[in-house]
Amino acid sequence: MRVLPLVALMALTACEVTTVAPRGDGGVGGGATATTTPDRISPRTAVNNFVAVVQQVEPVAERECRQRNRRLNCDFAILVDDRPGQPANAYQTVDKDGRPVVVFTLALIGDARNRDELAFVLGHETAHHIAGHLPRQQTNAQTGAILGGILASVAGASDGVIRTAQQIGATVGTRRYSKDLELEADELGTIITARAGYDPVKGAEFFTRIPDPGDRFLGSHPANSQRIETVRRTAAGL
Repeated sequence: MRVLPLVALMALTACEVTTVAPRGDGGVGGGATATTTPDRISPRTAVNNFVAVVQQVEPVAERECRQRNRRLNCDFAILVDDRPGQPANAYQTVDKDGRPVVVFTLALIGDARNRDELAFVLGHETAHHIAGHLPRQQTNAQTGAILGGILASVAGASDGVIRTAQQIGATVGTRRYSKDLELEADELGTIITARAGYDPVKGAEFFTRIPDPGDRFLGSHPANSQRIETVRRTAAGL
């Protein structure tokens, strides 16, 4: 994957931005993935919106990060994945030095209807790091695997069955907890978005255009209606 810093992104204004349907969900970082029909927008407007949002939201997210956890690395790197054909997606991770990284695909930048949506997605992804969701997700997966193995052992299962149970347990452990983590990120992301001067309720309209997981047991994301309600409730309390 090739990722671009914001300076390099500005050169892409000479190219068209076309949004495409996604091919998967966002992974451990709780990425936001949008579904739209192909729709051409002004690439210059899309890039300008994104750059403006990053310049306004990033310092707010870093300040919120330092206020909540002084020992956490709060120096966010905001990058763009420019690979052709990538779905509209954003996710949070850390680099080898522990620096928090948020990656947007060009399709998501082009899909956002306004700066509020971009600001909310960025606030949401930075919130995952501030709240320590990546290590918590890994811990939950390990716990799920252990519990799965214990249950299989109690039932007198063979070694092969126990290994399978551990794999299933890890999946359940990660996904059941990830719903709560997504709602936590929505709540903190709402705060960051509002403090950066954007409208988080308007930004959460992004959820109306992504697949709704409903309330499936193994779904990794909450129902979209639940997420929108979380944003509205949090915003009303600010």
